[in-house]
Amino acid sequence: MSDDSFFREVNEEIRQDQARLMWDRYGPFVLGLAVLVVLATGAYVAWNYWTETRANRSGDAFSQALTLANDGKNDEALGALEQLEKDGYGAYPLLARMRAATVLAAKGDAAGAVASFDAVAADTSIPGAIRDMANLRAALILVDTGSYADVSARAEALTADTNPLRHSAREALGLSAWKEGRFADALTLFEQVAADNEAPRNVRERATLLAELIRGQGAAS
Repeated sequence: MSDDSFFREVNEEIRQDQARLMWDRYGPFVLGLAVLVVLATGAYVAWNYWTETRANRSGDAFSQALTLANDGKNDEALGALEQLEKDGYGAYPLLARMRAATVLAAKGDAAGAVASFDAVAADTSIPGAIRDMANLRAALILVDTGSYADVSARAEALTADTNPLRHSAREALGLSAWKEGRFADALTLFEQVAADNEAPRNVRERATLLAELIRGQGAAS
C-alpha cells in the first residue's frame, strides 16, 4: 500500500468517525425537527381544508337562503339566515344578519327590520363601513315609516363630505324633510346631491328632478 493510499484510508476513517459523532450528538435533534416539519405541514393542510370546507358550506347555505327570499319564501329564508348567524363561518354570519333585516322589510315588518339594522349599527365589533350601511338601510326604511327625527338619527352622521354614503344619506333626509313639509331643508339637501360630481349619475339626476319639483311648487320660498 502506498503512502497516499494509507493516508486516504486514514482520512476516510476519521471522516466516518466524525460523522458518527455528529449523528450521535445532533441526530435526535434533526429527527425531531423533521417530525415537527411534517406535523406542522400536515396541520396547515388540515386547517386549510377545514376552513375552506366551512366557508364553502356557509356560502352554500347563504345562497340557498337568498333563493328562498327571492322566491318569496320569507319565513323559510329567515329560518335559514338565523341558523347561518349561529353556525356560519367567516363573514357569512354578518351577511346573514344584514340579509335577514332586508327580508323582514320585504315581508312588511318595518319595525323589525329597523331594529335589526340598528343592532348591526350598534355592534362595535363590526367594521365601520358595514355599520354605516346598516344605519343607511334603517334610515331608508324610516323615510316611509318614521319621522324626520328618526331618519336624521341614523343618516345625519353619514352626510359628511368624506363619507361615501353621503349621497344616499342626503337623499333620504331630503325625502323625509319633504314628507314633513320642510321644503327648504329638502331643497338644500337635493341641491347638495345634484351638485356633487362624485354622486352616481342616476342619483344626481333624481336629486335635480326633485329639486326642480320643489322650486316649481314654490314651496321652498
